[in-house]
Amino acid sequence: MLRALVLALLLANVAFYAWTQGWLDAVVGVRASGDREPERLARQVRPEIVRIVPASAASAPAAGALACLEAGPFADAELAAAQAAARAALPSAGWTTVPAAAPAAWIVYMGPYPNRAALSQKEDELKRRALAYEELRDDPALAPGPSLAPSLGLSLGRYDQRASATDALQRLVQQGVRSARVVELAAPASRHWLRIDHADAALAAQLTALKAPAFGNGFAACAAKAPTAN
Repeated sequence: MLRALVLALLLANVAFYAWTQGWLDAVVGVRASGDREPERLARQVRPEIVRIVPASAASAPAAGALACLEAGPFADAELAAAQAAARAALPSAGWTTVPAAAPAAWIVYMGPYPNRAALSQKEDELKRRALAYEELRDDPALAPGPSLAPSLGLSLGRYDQRASATDALQRLVQQGVRSARVVELAAPASRHWLRIDHADAALAAQLTALKAPAFGNGFAACAAKAPTAN
């Protein structure tokens, strides 16, 4: 029995040595040297076509690619001037006018406060209750009336529907907030964009270089696609 065990150990050691030398790679299907250089390099297919390029080149648009660019948004009163500027500067660029409604804005509001000390005291109360807030200053929509004094207040949340703001206020009341109220920060309004959906590289460069006041902040990449209308 002992002789058989010694013989088995001897055979096992001989087999292991043979594998480490690579003599049994074709038999066992596992390479003793592993999948590493230089063997892996030798198995490359057409390595001469592989090129290393900088990250900036990899992210650049391909030649001939078309881009969507737009300027705006413009209020109704601003649209005519923007369109006139586009007709003068871009007579054949194929621009269109894209309507985009701006929703109303409602906030849960606290204030206005007469001074910074009163505002800070209210902020400390909100912090103790672990409630998020945003400080508001000099917003005409929140001023109590004609005054030269700055308007100091706090927003406890912004919403595009009055019902959502009212629900939020009710939850805050349950958490101990007593002096907040719902205020309309902005009424619904129509907005417009000047858009060119398919600008080649030359036109894109021309658009981004335009700095006419009528174009506002100028042309930039389209934020989102929308149906177009002349």
